[in-house]
Amino acid sequence: MRVYLVHHADALGPSVDPQRPLSSEGLQQAAWLAAHVVSVGFTPASIWHSGKLRSRQTADAFLRRYPFADFRMVRGLRPGDPPSWMRDELAAETRDILLVGHMPHLPDLARALANGPCDFPLHGAIGFERDDGGQWREFTRAQPP
Repeated sequence: MRVYLVHHADALGPSVDPQRPLSSEGLQQAAWLAAHVVSVGFTPASIWHSGKLRSRQTADAFLRRYPFADFRMVRGLRPGDPPSWMRDELAAETRDILLVGHMPHLPDLARALANGPCDFPLHGAIGFERDDGGQWREFTRAQPP
């Protein structure tokens, strides 16, 4: 089982728009990340996002590449959510999943999966693979130019 953790792309500031949609740069970043994921041969069965607009819009870029993937908002991907919620959810999964979330949650989740330090790229992604023993290892990472 593999999982991609994706930090949402660049969003407008709350003073510009309280909903925080993606900026024009963010739309380009999301498209770049989706193309990168395709290039490494990852095909998610499901795309999960936090439900916040910037997360959903980033996830939409992946849905355009993977139109048959299950697409949904899930609990456990918001900035203040405990990483243990999503770590436990992933432990029960057998399908490849792509998650789109926020800082500081994603670096905390990455550390929980890696069982140690793990720098998370701003507006980037890290792919993890679970072995037969249930241990996670990083197999790729990406950060838009």
